[in-house]
Amino acid sequence: MSEELTRTKIMVVDDEPVIRRTIRKGLVMSGYDCVEVGESETVMDMIKANKPKLIILDIMMPGKSGRELLPEIVGSFPEIAVIMSTAVVDPKTIVECMKMGANDYITKPFDVEEIVFSVEKVLQMKELENKINSYRTQLEQTVESQKKDIRNLFLNSMETLVFALEAKDKYTAGHSRRVTQIAVAIGEEIGLTPDAMDDLHWGALLHDVGKIAIDPAVQNKKGTLTNEEYRYMMTHASVGGGIIKPLATKGMLDIVIHHHDHFDGKGIEQAVKGQDIPLGARIVAIADSFDAITSDRPYRVALTLEKGINEIIRCSGTQFDPMVLTAFLQTVAAKKIPLPVNTANCPVEEECVQSRGTAQNK
Repeated sequence: MSEELTRTKIMVVDDEPVIRRTIRKGLVMSGYDCVEVGESETVMDMIKANKPKLIILDIMMPGKSGRELLPEIVGSFPEIAVIMSTAVVDPKTIVECMKMGANDYITKPFDVEEIVFSVEKVLQMKELENKINSYRTQLEQTVESQKKDIRNLFLNSMETLVFALEAKDKYTAGHSRRVTQIAVAIGEEIGLTPDAMDDLHWGALLHDVGKIAIDPAVQNKKGTLTNEEYRYMMTHASVGGGIIKPLATKGMLDIVIHHHDHFDGKGIEQAVKGQDIPLGARIVAIADSFDAITSDRPYRVALTLEKGINEIIRCSGTQFDPMVLTAFLQTVAAKKIPLPVNTANCPVEEECVQSRGTAQNK
């Protein structure tokens, strides 16, 4: 652990003394400085007095619950990271907390190593987020000629983060690079403008950045995801949009937020459909799905190139835009896309590609 993290102050908010002491002991042994709070009524004052960098907040407490405290904390102290703790895993409540600004969650009974891992991950993510906010403040104070340099610094930092995250998982290593190659090839085939191509390049590279906030146990689950787990997994699109929003263009933001939208409008919590889905997002949807189904994943082996293409074709008009699909097939014919990373033979299933919910498991 770095010297900086060993000086980090963490506040543990829970009405059960035994739980507070358990968490505190584990974190102190890992080098953190901890303060305990047992009553929700004193939390805001204790934050002002102690200035923690991270708060572990119990969802269910007497009086004002952690779920009720969360928006107050995020609104008053946006620079502080928040990890929710819960004894009962309710995916709906967890998703709501993530949307309100929580950075992660842990479940009781606690495993100290898991708590420390979550704390380290969230602190790194929050540090990046705070840097982004700092860049945004600087951006607002600079002249127009300096904006591009600052944005590029931000995007390059985000690119480095994405590649570092993917490198830790053999199933996703190189995924964003390959998706970008495929998407850019499709964009060139369609004839996008230079600005649109730049948005497509960065949007494709960063399309999965929101997965930093998704529980690895859900991401790497070998079996079928439940409906709630699948909905939780899909929040990475909106979370990713929030991460890049400070310095991204609208085109980049649209790609990250909408890359899982289905052309027929039947995606999870989808607000637009058809041609109303941003073109860049429709392009990345095909690139992302093609690379996913032609790569090994914990829950299934890869499709061959031929079967992967046939699976994309089969979902034309439902999951994918037929016009973009035509451009994709032209890039395949011209050998402008990277070959699948694994050529294992796998039977094509009857559901459309990419989804891992109970209704559409791939």
